[in-house]
Amino acid sequence: MAVYLDCNATTPVEPSVAALAARFLEKDFGNPASPIHDYGLFARAAVEHARAQIAKVVAARPDEVIFTSGATEANNLALLGLAETAWREGRCHIITTAVEHKAVLEPCEELQRLGFELTVLPVGADGRFNPKQLAATLRPDTALVSTMQVNNETGVSQPLAETAAILAGHGAWWHVDAAQGFGKELEPLQNPRIDLIAVSGHKIYGPKGIGALVARKRDGRLPPLKPLMFGGGQEQGLRPGTLPVPLIAGFGEAAKLALRDHEQRREACRTFRAEVLQAFAELGARQNGDERYTLPHVLNVSLPGIPSDKAIHALKGTIALSSTSACTSHTRTPSHVLAAMGIPPERAECSLRLSWCHLTPAVDWQRVTEILRQLRPS
Repeated sequence: MAVYLDCNATTPVEPSVAALAARFLEKDFGNPASPIHDYGLFARAAVEHARAQIAKVVAARPDEVIFTSGATEANNLALLGLAETAWREGRCHIITTAVEHKAVLEPCEELQRLGFELTVLPVGADGRFNPKQLAATLRPDTALVSTMQVNNETGVSQPLAETAAILAGHGAWWHVDAAQGFGKELEPLQNPRIDLIAVSGHKIYGPKGIGALVARKRDGRLPPLKPLMFGGGQEQGLRPGTLPVPLIAGFGEAAKLALRDHEQRREACRTFRAEVLQAFAELGARQNGDERYTLPHVLNVSLPGIPSDKAIHALKGTIALSSTSACTSHTRTPSHVLAAMGIPPERAECSLRLSWCHLTPAVDWQRVTEILRQLRPS
């Protein structure tokens, strides 16, 4: 069986998370919207407990956590949910960056179609946007700034602390897509200037199908979001539908473990990273994204002369990896992230993304390098 090295696409589930989710599937299956009996009361208590666990990771309040189906829905709720208020107030300018996930770029394009003016900040060869360019672009009518925390393709963390300082005296809402960094890079998301944080359970060893939008209050009030769906009034009227208690409980457990085991996990990833870097250095690989800003569990490299699809196919019995975002890998389109970094198409076509975790077993790197060497043209 191939060793799984695609944790940025989705992570394995922690055993205690799976056990807790199974309990709420099989035994404690009550509906939290029916607190008229013990089943419903216990389900509601489980949901609120998980809400507090998730809030704690980003130093937020439990009532600022709105459950969604994942980070994609949370991003859409944050970006599109602010549109009506922003338009009414005459603030029709939004800012994002060129390396955002499609779950941010496409809602921004929809806002542009609706009449908003969109500014897309470029990034440098290091994979980061320049905060000075953000400061220069910011206007009195800027309603929303959307920046990711960690890039899903390169693992490069963005300058959130500098962004917070720039936005300190401005009224724009600040949204952060934290799907890849939540629970893995703690301090940046705890900055109270961030208004909206999108997170996903299956990126931190929790279940698929559950995420949250953390909406921090200003002056005691949530950001003026409008719901995207209607019917039921759950989640403070912003996300209707019966709450998936097994998924929520599992997500809460995963958040608790992410906070508790943060340093041990990072150290395990650093140790594994040293092996990965050594193996690919022997092949003359070029790293995409600045090593200084890359989280310890991700590596994006290009292997000169070896197309990524050929490498992935040849390695499929040894390691399972990818070349781009899981959400766009089926399209076979060039990576917009690598293109934004100024990486030539021929190098981007040879790029591989490896992502691992504290649960990843050992890899036979000698076998990996032998396979890849055989793919090189003689």
